[in-house]
Amino acid sequence: MRPVVLQTGGETVGGGGGAIARFLANNNVPYAETVGSAIAFVVALLIVYLIGRTVIIPLVDRVMDARGLEVHARRPLRKLMLAIVVFVGIAVAFGFAGYGSFLQSLATVAAAATLAIGFAMQNVIANFVAGIFIFTDKPFRIGDWIEWDGNSGIVEDISFRVTRVRTFDNELLTVPNSDLTDGVIKNPVAKGQLRLQVPFGIGYDDDIERANEIILEEAHAHPDILEDPAPSVRLTELGDSSIVLKSRVWIDDPSRSDFVKTRGEYVTAVKERFDAEDINIPYPNRTLGGSLDVSGVTAETVVDD
Repeated sequence: MRPVVLQTGGETVGGGGGAIARFLANNNVPYAETVGSAIAFVVALLIVYLIGRTVIIPLVDRVMDARGLEVHARRPLRKLMLAIVVFVGIAVAFGFAGYGSFLQSLATVAAAATLAIGFAMQNVIANFVAGIFIFTDKPFRIGDWIEWDGNSGIVEDISFRVTRVRTFDNELLTVPNSDLTDGVIKNPVAKGQLRLQVPFGIGYDDDIERANEIILEEAHAHPDILEDPAPSVRLTELGDSSIVLKSRVWIDDPSRSDFVKTRGEYVTAVKERFDAEDINIPYPNRTLGGSLDVSGVTAETVVDD
């Protein structure tokens, strides 16, 4: 749509500010065109902003509710959508106020600036896109215990650029989101249950069946180990110095503290039962054989004074 052009007292008034400028000019207000355009700009910006706050933002909230996004994911998305509403409002206001040529110049400068910034901020943009994928795919949530690239910890915060993880040594890691989306992330607490695999080594002369019974009895006796799925134990390896029996048990609603606590108590209980029933847990040993030849050494006789 081409802007409306009015003549008021020798001045050219264009855009949505024409009616306002004509009213001001008829009342002998100086700089009627400038003031009218400014008023039209503000009015258009306010109208678009109010429409965005009352219609667009609630619509986005409903979409996020339907997607099941958490609170930490909604805040940055709402801020981003509000920024888009403001940008659209400014663009509409420029056109409505008759600043068409200025808007074209601004768009040209913005395009050039966007290209330059895009090259200079490739990593930032990559992290931003990775943050969007984290929000939509939800490989982990705040409070989850995750492991990646040899690191592990509890997720404390997720933003569009970085994710903050508290390690089990109480160190805070600020991890770029692209590092988490480009590699493999292990989330042991993503599901409601977690299986623990605990190996026990016994001697070759020990009773395998009795060792299996002790391992299962202690699993059933522990209050945090589930009965369904039931604990199990299998002979998995004939080692150099021991027979390896691997126990598989399940815990409910796992976290890192639950995992460490349950495993430690379970292993301690089995070890005490093994000791009580003379079942040996051997340690690795090596037997070295052969001879040692020494050359270039002459015998000397030591004479006591």
